[in-house]
Amino acid sequence: MNWKVLAAGALIVIPLVTVLAMGFGQDPRALPNVMEGRTAPQFHLSDLDGMQSYDLAELAGKPVVLNFWASWCVPCAQEHPWLIRTAQQYEPRGVVFLGVLYGDEAVNGKAFLKRNGHAFPTLLDPGGHSALDYGVAGVPETFVISPQGQIVHKFVGPIEPDLMTELLERML
Repeated sequence: MNWKVLAAGALIVIPLVTVLAMGFGQDPRALPNVMEGRTAPQFHLSDLDGMQSYDLAELAGKPVVLNFWASWCVPCAQEHPWLIRTAQQYEPRGVVFLGVLYGDEAVNGKAFLKRNGHAFPTLLDPGGHSALDYGVAGVPETFVISPQGQIVHKFVGPIEPDLMTELLERML
């Protein structure tokens, strides 16, 4: 056996395995989010039917919950009923809920909403430009935006209902 080759391989593999193993104990959702505390990026997007457009600037003065989701996303389907109930509870109090279809086709989004119900508009993001502006890396990701247009919190993965309720109550 060639000991030099084995030693060289070990010098490469051992540090690599060590670096990778250090990340196993960390929750990726616990990483700081650089978007929190910043002004929410502006968007001008149309709904799934292309009949109505939504502009974040026109929502100034209202809290906004912006949920990026997809029809193929299992965690999105799991949080969807809670989002519907929360929208029904908080929209009469002035909170605007908007969904943004991410990496999916309008026809799939419409079918999902027909099967699972909906309580707020879902918007199309052609080319994913708004998702890029918000730093979305996957779905679901949900942004809570203050009436002043600041990102108060970003949920990576399914929403934590208690925290979402607390954030909305603080803004009202």
